[in-house]
Amino acid sequence: MTFNLSLLCLIMLAYLSLLYFSAYAVERGWVPRRWVQQPVIYLLSLGVFASAWGYYGSVALADLYGFGYLAYFMGLAGAFLMAPLLLKPILSITRMYQLNSLADLLSFRYRSASAGVLVAICMLGVVIPLLTLQMKAVANTMHMLAPEWSDMWLVPGFAVTLMILSILFGARHMTPRENHEGLVFALALETLFKLIAVLIAAGVLLFDLLPQLPDGNQWLSHVSAYFASRTYSPPATPSYALFMMCLAIAIAMPHTFHITFTENVSARSLRLASWAFPVLLLILSMVVPPLIWAGKLMTLNVPPEYFSLGLALEMKSPWLALLVFMGGVAAATGVSIQMTLASSTMLLNHVLFPHHKPGPATDFYRWLLWSRRLLVVAIIGSACLFYLHIGHRLDLNRLGILACGAALQFMPGVFGLLYWKGANHKGFIYGLVAGFTVWSSALLPDLLWHGKDWLPTWLIYDAGNWQYAAIGSLIANFGTLVLVSLRSTTHPAENAAADACILAAQRPSMRPLVAENSNDAILALSRPLGRFMAEREVTQALADLGLPGYEDRPHELRRLRVRLEANLANLMGPTVAQDIIQRYLPLQQGAELTSDIFLIEQRLEGFHDRLSGLAGELDHLRRYHRQTLERLPIGACSLAEDGEILLWNHAMVELTRIPADRVTGTLLAGLPDPWGKLLSSFTNAVPLHEYKKRIDIEGRPRWYNLHKSLIQSANGQPGGIVLLLEDQTDTQLLERELMHSERLASIGRLAAGVAHEIGNPVTGIDCLAQTLQYEAENPDTREIADQIRDQTKRIGKILQSLMNFAHAGNHSTEHEEVNIHTCVEDAMQLLRLSKRSQDILFINECDPDAMVLGDSQRLVQVFVNLLGNARDASQPGDTIVADTIQDEHQVCIRVTDEGHGIPPEILGRVFEPFYTTKEVGKGTGLGLALVYSIIEEHYGQVKIQSPADHNGGTCVRVSLPRYLPEHRTESSL
Repeated sequence: MTFNLSLLCLIMLAYLSLLYFSAYAVERGWVPRRWVQQPVIYLLSLGVFASAWGYYGSVALADLYGFGYLAYFMGLAGAFLMAPLLLKPILSITRMYQLNSLADLLSFRYRSASAGVLVAICMLGVVIPLLTLQMKAVANTMHMLAPEWSDMWLVPGFAVTLMILSILFGARHMTPRENHEGLVFALALETLFKLIAVLIAAGVLLFDLLPQLPDGNQWLSHVSAYFASRTYSPPATPSYALFMMCLAIAIAMPHTFHITFTENVSARSLRLASWAFPVLLLILSMVVPPLIWAGKLMTLNVPPEYFSLGLALEMKSPWLALLVFMGGVAAATGVSIQMTLASSTMLLNHVLFPHHKPGPATDFYRWLLWSRRLLVVAIIGSACLFYLHIGHRLDLNRLGILACGAALQFMPGVFGLLYWKGANHKGFIYGLVAGFTVWSSALLPDLLWHGKDWLPTWLIYDAGNWQYAAIGSLIANFGTLVLVSLRSTTHPAENAAADACILAAQRPSMRPLVAENSNDAILALSRPLGRFMAEREVTQALADLGLPGYEDRPHELRRLRVRLEANLANLMGPTVAQDIIQRYLPLQQGAELTSDIFLIEQRLEGFHDRLSGLAGELDHLRRYHRQTLERLPIGACSLAEDGEILLWNHAMVELTRIPADRVTGTLLAGLPDPWGKLLSSFTNAVPLHEYKKRIDIEGRPRWYNLHKSLIQSANGQPGGIVLLLEDQTDTQLLERELMHSERLASIGRLAAGVAHEIGNPVTGIDCLAQTLQYEAENPDTREIADQIRDQTKRIGKILQSLMNFAHAGNHSTEHEEVNIHTCVEDAMQLLRLSKRSQDILFINECDPDAMVLGDSQRLVQVFVNLLGNARDASQPGDTIVADTIQDEHQVCIRVTDEGHGIPPEILGRVFEPFYTTKEVGKGTGLGLALVYSIIEEHYGQVKIQSPADHNGGTCVRVSLPRYLPEHRTESSL
């Protein structure tokens, strides 16, 4: 049974188009982002680990090594089962410092550009054989389905397809970044397709094919005996070597590193993968025994790795053959694309860019884009040439082992990164060179001169001797790393990087930047990057951090600097990014003040769930004390020695109306007025306490108590200042209220005594004047008597006002339901009777349903006084309006006039007894004092606003308790 090559190509094209469309849909936002970032998508994308070697080659491993084939699956699963010790620390480091490849990680740890260059070049020893393996698997299976076409033609064709797909998936945009959510989603779909293909093929094999074969029902016992009889089955050495190699795959191969760490969106995804991915591998491994036994029973004339496709062809099942073939295409395509993109980025950042930097006038993004495209073509082209000259005579297992043996050489450096602070860049470089030398010298002779008679037997690369080269190269690598690191000097920068990697919590400098704001950062970066790229990268970094477009706070500028370095490392590698940031965005020289509290707390929060024992208890204590300070009912502000704000608690936010995230990290003097001036002057003053400090906010006075305490630096602990801010406004107003009430009471007592003592003589004078008026015959005398009586009447009115004022607080009338509209209307009617009110328009807009608790007669007296004062301040033709505003508890009555208003300097004295602005003889100065007393008796408030609006005038606001229906119920009881 054969297939037409055009049909196969058409089916492949349809599948790859669907794959690309799924990635494009994610990039365009057609697929909800919450779907893409689900942990299960990350889990399925890890199917990139199961390349064509796992899809096909695991069967050949079982044929060679018996049960030793499980070492392949156990090695991959072991990396995830040991995630807390191996994968999670690396994930924390890569996410913290935006490291996107193994070369980034190792060059960061060993602080050596040479280390990054060496890793990127040595990684080609992993990539080229592994890419060749994928091409060979697809070409061989296509040749089995369409025998008329040779592998030598099919491999270049598939290589061109991979070039196009790699460019479309990862080198299509003008601003290439390392996170490709669309590609991850496509890889997840590929894995799902591979699983479906494997499970369907296994179902057909177990329930359809095996029962029809002789002794097919006893296949399990037969295959167990067959595996045990294999020459290199456990406990032979290849199984252990294969386990170590496959354990390294999760970290040391570019595509697996990228999926495991760079594309991981959360630690929750890794937690799921740590147990679910080994389960998937277990399912895949269980398919191998029945497959290989069925192939042996049917004596298939195909290599063991292609037994699955051979069985489908032998069964003459076109749909099954196509399903198996497309599963192999899916396994080869995804890993090839991801591996090519990751490798091109690694070479670009560590080899090409450091030695060929474009000038500021160059369109940097276009240069990056085309450089990456050319590297994609070069990498896939190199793999194609390797196949044509060497790889065509190697089976899948030999190609896979060749790649894994090279990947194994990076593991000693990773071990030093995680667990040995003493490892340095010299030890790593010499160890890596030693390991690659042993590995290549053991295998390359047979690859280059295969079949030559003069080649020694022990240099022939076969299934039985590669493990010695693998173990020997690993020992040489690790031993050289240890010996050279112990005998050479470690640079301080390496020690700092080692601390950052081992503890994953570097203590960054708190020194401010030379650049004073984000605009200065743009100008500084314009020199190496050009104006367009500098502005774009700074804007992107500000957006990533959630900062405004202009930023000048020292702490936020330090965060901006760290973010810029991470984003540039994403584009051009950590070595070049670090060089640009240190050279063009340097920190100010001078004594370092302290550690950056903000970044330290962010890192502690990130590692909160990983702290245990004493460290966990200390972290709980830190969090408790932090919450204590945040929840203090008094405003608390903590300052560094240079005046930078480290703490701004909730009470401080409520007092100042300034959010904490807006002020933390800025200097105290940079606060808006009046807080910056108030707190700065108090900080610089000698006294530690200041009481009832008055400041005006929005035109209104407020009073505060200020306290401070100095923190002395000692034993490496930073110093600083703690400020406390206590609002005393209500207390101050209450004190003034009490003083005012006491003054009114004393004046009331005086007024009662004066009125009583003066009243009697005045009455006598009035009687004498009346007698004189009736008995005198001289008109002049009678006129004088009339004048005397007028003056005594005036004295009587004053005495009556004094008596009313004196008895204002002693009124015992029980409060009841009062209609405000009626009271105000009665007051207006009384005032309209006066000639002075004839040219004034009184308007009553009070709510007819507004009810208060009070004494209606005394409230009418209040409104007569207020409306009368408004009338006296108005001009003919003016309008006086009374209206109400009410809520659940109060009714506010406003009396607004259009008069000349009250000058600000006397506004605070209008409620004082005997104080008046009217002419002599036209006012006693007791009207507003009486109003104040009556309203206070009604448990209300009276306030004056002058001017009432931009047109002038005065507005008097009287607030009284609202009468509610339940008050009627209570009174009836």
